Amino acid sequence: MEFILLGFSNVPHLQWVLFMVFLFMYMTILLCNSIIIVLAKTDPALHTPMYFFLSNFSFLEICYVTATIPRMLMDLYTLKGNISVFACATQMYFVLMLGATECLLLAAMAYDRYVAICHPLQYSLLMKNKVCLQLVAASWISGIPVQIGQTYQIFSLHFCASNKIDHFFCDIPPLLKLACGDIFMNTVAVYVVAVVFVMVPFLLIIVSYIKIICNIMKLSSAKGMAKAFSTCSSHLIVVVLFYGTASITYLQPKQSQSEGMGKLLSLFYTILIPALNPIIYTLRNKDIMMALRKLHSKLLIWWKNVK
Repeated sequence: MEFILLGFSNVPHLQWVLFMVFLFMYMTILLCNSIIIVLAKTDPALHTPMYFFLSNFSFLEICYVTATIPRMLMDLYTLKGNISVFACATQMYFVLMLGATECLLLAAMAYDRYVAICHPLQYSLLMKNKVCLQLVAASWISGIPVQIGQTYQIFSLHFCASNKIDHFFCDIPPLLKLACGDIFMNTVAVYVVAVVFVMVPFLLIIVSYIKIICNIMKLSSAKGMAKAFSTCSSHLIVVVLFYGTASITYLQPKQSQSEGMGKLLSLFYTILIPALNPIIYTLRNKDIMMALRKLHSKLLIWWKNVK
């Protein structure tokens, strides 16, 4: 009727340290991504497809970390990891669905950069508001039925070996290790879904960036080349970090992945990367930094008027 998430129970002396670290990271992720969303909505200079996608990406990151960190904080605080089968299935569904959405949204952002750099004269026509809304809606909706089916398939298995999940959230690899009987079809299904939602968008991103780089190399102006590269570099860093860790987690055979490595990779793509994303996108982006200064000035004026 329930599972036990072992989490970080192997380091009991660090439970409170980990609790404070993850709480700080969670609050930072919520604050920084919320600021990006507010800037994209309120600053007219950021009312472009690029920042529309970025604000959606920031909202997605807030949802993504909320699917895992609050539960992990509760387990660290109570020193218990008991979780019902229904709660475990719900958590796994949201992690998988939001992860699939992130892969598709990163591909949509790459397409936006491709059109902006390779077809600048047609950009406003190709990336109309309607097209942007359709790309974002497709990114959010496409994974829902697939991940419902995958979650149902995983939790239809018999778990007779143990009810202890050596992880800090309910994920496919550690759950498959607890399953009894033949899980060949389940493993194949995991690989198929991973290829569709991880590898296919990744290949589309690679193709987009190959065309972008080829187009940039044709530019005669060094300043133009630097500007073009700067608009893509932030997105490319996030793509490499996220896809790299997600691919290793879901495409590596479960027998060859140790529990410690699985936890480390999961920490990386569920917590560390969402924490780094606002830094990556803001520090290298002059428009965001300018909008941030404007917002800061407005807040200072408002505060003086209140006083």
